[in-house]
Formats: sequence, C-alpha cells, structure tokens
Amino acid sequence: MGPRRIVCLTEEPTETLYLLGEQERIVGISGFTVRPPAARRDKPKVSAFTSAKVDRILALEPDIAIGFSDIQADIAQALIKAGVEVWISNHRSVEQILDYIRRLGALVGVPAKANALADDLERGLDTVRESSARLARRPTVYFEEWDEPLISGIRWVSELIGIAGGNEALPHRAVHSLAKDRIIADPAEIIATAPDVIIGSWCGKRFRPERVAARAGWENVPAVRDGELHEVKSPLILQPGPAALTDGLAELVRIIHGWAARHA
Repeated sequence: MGPRRIVCLTEEPTETLYLLGEQERIVGISGFTVRPPAARRDKPKVSAFTSAKVDRILALEPDIAIGFSDIQADIAQALIKAGVEVWISNHRSVEQILDYIRRLGALVGVPAKANALADDLERGLDTVRESSARLARRPTVYFEEWDEPLISGIRWVSELIGIAGGNEALPHRAVHSLAKDRIIADPAEIIATAPDVIIGSWCGKRFRPERVAARAGWENVPAVRDGELHEVKSPLILQPGPAALTDGLAELVRIIHGWAARHA
C-alpha cells in the first residue's frame, strides 16, 4: 500500500521511514542526510536543501517526493511540472512533528506502526517534562541557529528547551517560521535577556564559543561570564523529525540539567 518509490528531499522523512521499517521504499535522499548512517551509505543523494538534481530524481521514477518547508518551493514546482507528485510538509512545533510522523505512516500504508512510534516519542517527552519539573532553578536559554547574521531558534527548538527545563530567551521570535523573521539586528536584544546558557547550533558549521565570548558588550552576559556556552550539533536538533525529539532533546537535558545542578 502507498507509494513504493519515494525520494526524500530532507532528512526527517528518511529517518522516519527507517524507524518504521519502510526504508526499501526510499530511492533517493538529501545530501545533507546523516541519520541513519545506513541511508547515507546506501541511498543515492539527489538534492540539497534549496536545490535538487531534477533529472536524477526523474530517472529514479519516484511515486512521490517528500520535502519540508516553503524554502523547497522551487524544487517542488520543478518536480510538479515534470509530473511528480510532491508532499511538502511545513511542521514547526513538537506537536506537529508527532503529527507529521503519523501522517507519513498513513501515507505509506503503515498507520499502526507510525502511531506506535509517535506514542513512544510522546512518552519520552513526558518523562523529560516530569524530570525537568523537579529542577530547583530554570536557566534562561538563548539558542543561536546562525551567527552572521544572528538568528535565534525555531519553534520546536524553543519548545524542547522548555521541556528540558529551560526558559527560552526569545519566545516571541521562535514563533516565526522563517529564519529572516528571527534575525536579530541589534545584539542588545539578546544581552537584555541575560541568558544563563547559550546554545549554538550553526547549521552546517562548527559552533565557536570563543567568538561568542568575544562579542562586544557580551562579557557580562551570565552565560559568557560563567562559561556556559554549549553546542548541539545541527543534525540532532534542526531537523523537525525524530532526532530532535530524542538525541536533540537529550543534549538539551544534558546542558540544562547540568547547569541546574551546578547552580542548585
């Protein structure tokens, strides 16, 4: 049942289909895919995030191409014009990630397995919530998605920070789905929140805490003063799929609960 030949334009459908045991349906993946390692090893890489090798995709004769967000609109348009069915999801919250897993499972004809996976992930979130509720102190956390320009974290990251026991420094920005709406033109906006913890996840490059610490006027920011500058690798947290709800959340817990223990 469902499509038999699937091209995954981003990582989260690939990871989810592997977790559902439906990886044989995948005939092409994004070049940015790192989870699971078997996918990167075994599947042809046919797209980046904002571009794709349309001819190579067509040669794979897919039943459907699955991608994420308005940023892939041009890829979707090219494939649709070539006669390929396309599903571009636009899920941005933790609840929507769980719903995405259920919808993807239904699409490929394994709704029971998808519901079980989503239920298991939700139980994991609840366990972390319960643990975090016992923290004596909750740090203010500034999450930085990019450094030039400064871009704060997206909605699901903000929500995961809360689940892990932190207080999002810029929740009013996290609600914006587009990165351009999360650009911080004046760093004073961040400094004013006095973050206790700064987490960097610079998509595609290594976080450089020394560069953050050297920013003009940041020397008295509690996170800089106390050396609470941490990295969460972008594949763990910036893909709206199972990784963010498992390994990504675990990294947030390690950082935030560690801070709470040191400041008890």
